[in-house]
Amino acid sequence: MNTTNKTVIAAAVMLAVGLAGGWAISQWSASRGGTSEAGPGATVPAGAPPVAATTERKVLYWYDPMVPTQKFDKPGKSPFMDMQLVPRYADEVDAGAGVSVSPQAQQSLGLRVATAERRALSARVETLGTVLLNERDVSILQSRASGFVERVYARAPGDVIAAGAPIVDVLLPEWLAAQQEFLAVRATGDADLTAAARQRLVLLGIPAAQIEEVARTGKPRAIQTLTAPIGGLLAELMVRQGMTVGMGMNLARINGLATVWVEAAVPEAQAATATPGQIAEVRLPAMPGQVIRGKVTAVLPEANRESRTLRVRVELPNPGQRLRAGMFAHVALQGAPQGEAVTVPAEAVVRTGRRALVYLLDAPGRYRPVEVEVGPEIGDRIVIFRGVDAGQQVVASGQFLIDSEATLRGVTARASGVAAAAPAAEHHVNGTVSEAAGGGVITLDHDPVPALKWPAMTMPFKLARPDMASGLKAGDKVHFSFRQEGDESVITAIQKVPR
Repeated sequence: MNTTNKTVIAAAVMLAVGLAGGWAISQWSASRGGTSEAGPGATVPAGAPPVAATTERKVLYWYDPMVPTQKFDKPGKSPFMDMQLVPRYADEVDAGAGVSVSPQAQQSLGLRVATAERRALSARVETLGTVLLNERDVSILQSRASGFVERVYARAPGDVIAAGAPIVDVLLPEWLAAQQEFLAVRATGDADLTAAARQRLVLLGIPAAQIEEVARTGKPRAIQTLTAPIGGLLAELMVRQGMTVGMGMNLARINGLATVWVEAAVPEAQAATATPGQIAEVRLPAMPGQVIRGKVTAVLPEANRESRTLRVRVELPNPGQRLRAGMFAHVALQGAPQGEAVTVPAEAVVRTGRRALVYLLDAPGRYRPVEVEVGPEIGDRIVIFRGVDAGQQVVASGQFLIDSEATLRGVTARASGVAAAAPAAEHHVNGTVSEAAGGGVITLDHDPVPALKWPAMTMPFKLARPDMASGLKAGDKVHFSFRQEGDESVITAIQKVPR
């Protein structure tokens, strides 16, 4: 190979190396955002686009996703979980704009919105109930004297009997002796003694019809037939043939069937709409297409602790005894019209215990929490007195997941038309460490707090930062500052007091 060829090959190799190096430098520069530092005398080609400045996302704080309400001012390991803290960027938090949800997330969450509507409040409550016997229409058959059961008629508990139906024949020796004495005194012809003997029969409880029969026939009745005082259901039969009965002993219990009760369960949120004397419409599956009208006779004073309902008693007529105890019933209580109000689906309201929230649809995929004042529930909707206007759209399904995301991002709800509350006042107190800090909480035995009307007591306090109480141990005297944040007492500063 001659010298000329060697020179050409060397030049080609150097050109290839230069091109590869330039390409690598350009790629590295692009990966840094397309910027480079130009030295003195560097020139920019005419018509080249301006170079973009490098931007960095601003970190507001770091947090543990498992404890999102606790914020830290620097990265590191979480004191709560075995994981690293996560940064929260400024462009992720926009308390005024609410929470943004992508279409894919909306579909996976089953997000559904509904429109707030202005509706007439009719105070109509529809609920379920059960037919019961009227416990006010009860009669007890008792023995008015001591005696012996001679016969029990063919009766059994559950039988329906008519008024005056015989129940049992008893021998009452005291009644027999009194009747014989009455007849003997009457035979003497002494009117005063006869009247006194007759009065004694009345005081013993002998029916007037039987006294007249004894006076007419002149023969005492040894066997007394006790009959049902009213017609209805023979609920109890406590006597059998051959028994000895005493005065005042219960022999049978009879429940009338002319009227029955329907006991309905009304949710306590709608209890104000149920009042005695209110008209009720009752429908029974056993009588399809038929509506029976009755009235509310009582709203019982105790609520069911498990179902959170009140018992409302409706009295219904029972002609033909078609209504039977234990039947299932649909009950509608109709109240007077109460004007109009804005309503939303009851499931759209998120209750936190201290307030009620709904999530408004501000823009496609954008939701904002609003504090509302709720009223009574009407069917499947609830009245909103303040916070939502008719025509606005609220989240009716999936709002709890949005609420969790809003809490995570620090998005807070404010009552409509109400200014933000002033910062909570700080209180400065002396105390003694009762239990060293753990999990961001420290227990202190503190002095009285007059501003809050607190006596001296031992209680846990939440730390604004978990590292605030580092080095403190049980028995240390401290001076600390705290403020009330909702139901929590948060320490903002704490220092050990030298002994």
